[in-house]
Amino acid sequence: MKTMKRVLAASILAAFLSAPALAQDEAEFRLPEQCTVDSEMGHMDHGGGMDMMTMNMELEGMTEFQRQNMEKMAVTMPAMMEGMMHDDPDVAFACAMIAHHQGAIDMARIQLEHGEDEWIRSLAEEIIEAQVQEIEEMTQWLAHNAN
Repeated sequence: MKTMKRVLAASILAAFLSAPALAQDEAEFRLPEQCTVDSEMGHMDHGGGMDMMTMNMELEGMTEFQRQNMEKMAVTMPAMMEGMMHDDPDVAFACAMIAHHQGAIDMARIQLEHGEDEWIRSLAEEIIEAQVQEIEEMTQWLAHNAN
C-alpha cells in the first residue's frame, strides 16, 4: 500500500509540474522582476489559473493538508525552475532560492493549520520567520545587484 501511495504522489507531482500552476489567493507568490527570463527555455508560466477538473488526476483521496501542499508546490516548484534559468549564476541562485523558501513557508503554514505536535509546530514557526527574512534579503540583493 505504501508503494501505491508513493507512485500516486509521484504521478501527482509530475502532473502538477507539467501543467500551469493553480490559481493563487490574494497573497500571490511572484518572483521579483529581476528573475524574469525572456528566453523560450527560461520562461515558465507559473502564475496562471488551472481548472482542477482538467488535471486528469484524483485529488479526492487526499487529505486537506496534502491537497493544500500539492497546490502550493504547483506554484513554487515551476517558479524555482524558472529562477534557475537566469544567465547570471548569482541571480539564478537568489531567484530559485526565493521560490524554494516560499515553498518552505507555505508548507510550514499548512503544518500550523493542520499539525498538532508542539515541537514540529514550533519548528514551523521558526522556519517561517527565518525564510521570510532570507527572502527579504535576497529580494533586496536582487534590486541592487541584478541587471
